[in-house]
Amino acid sequence: MSRRWIQYPNRCSDEYLDGIEDFIEFARRQNPGATRIRCPCRKCNNTLWETIENVGFHLVRNGMIETYSIWNLHGEQLDHASSSNATRMDSVEPIVDHNDQVMDIIEDVFPFASTNISNEREDDVPTPIDSAEFEQYEKLLKNANQELYPGCESFFVLTAIVELMH
Repeated sequence: MSRRWIQYPNRCSDEYLDGIEDFIEFARRQNPGATRIRCPCRKCNNTLWETIENVGFHLVRNGMIETYSIWNLHGEQLDHASSSNATRMDSVEPIVDHNDQVMDIIEDVFPFASTNISNEREDDVPTPIDSAEFEQYEKLLKNANQELYPGCESFFVLTAIVELMH
C-alpha cells in the first residue's frame, strides 16, 4: 500500500482521507482493544496518546508527520516494511503549512495579536489598540478561519490566497 498520501498538502482530498482510514484500520488491527494510541499528527508528533477517533481528527486538521512512513510506533515491524513504503529522508520535500503562514502574516500586520497578557511584566504598558485597526484585525481573523468550502477544515479563505500566491 502506497503511503504517498502522507505528503499530500490537500488534507481534504479523497486520497488523503482514504489514507487516514487505512492508517486507522492498521492501528486498530495492530492494537486490538486499545482505547488510545500515539498520535502521529504534526502537533502531537507521536508523543501524545489520543483516542483513535481523535487521532483521525488530528490527522485531518494537522497533517501526519511527513517522515512517518513506517508505522513502527503503531505495530509495524521494521524488517517487514517493504522498501516501496520506506521514504528516504533526502527525498522528502518539506510541506509548508499555509495556515501557519497566514497566522504569521496576521501577527506581523497586527503585533498586538501575538502579545501574551500573562507574560507581561507589571511595568509593561500594553500598546493602545485603535478601534478601526481592531475591526480590520477581526475581519482578517474571521477570513483566516473561514472554511474555503463547507466541510473543509484544513483550507481556509486566506490560506487559499496564500497558496495561489505561491
